[in-house]
Amino acid sequence: MSVLELNSREVTDPSDGCSLMVTPPISEEFWLARVRVGKDGQALVCFPKFNTVGIGFAREEDWNTNLPYTCPAEEILAHIEHNKGEEIPDPECLVAIRQLQGFAAGFIETRR
Repeated sequence: MSVLELNSREVTDPSDGCSLMVTPPISEEFWLARVRVGKDGQALVCFPKFNTVGIGFAREEDWNTNLPYTCPAEEILAHIEHNKGEEIPDPECLVAIRQLQGFAAGFIETRR
């Protein structure tokens, strides 16, 4: 069963209200919500990014691979799947991505 976890720390997008957008300081705590997948502690996360919400894996082989939550779940997974590892099934990832998309849509709506 997939569990949506919310970050208790305040995570904000530093580009809010700015005319110049920069990548925020990235750390393991920079996420709004996550769903753990697989058995090795990997998680799919969503986080504020340039006035939207991005979705990607918490641990990545390369840096900063994600897409906006508004992309189809299958497109997000295809873009980020090289970071998931071999033991995590695609259907589990798609369920997690859809959970994060639902959270992100509500998060964005409350900021309007």
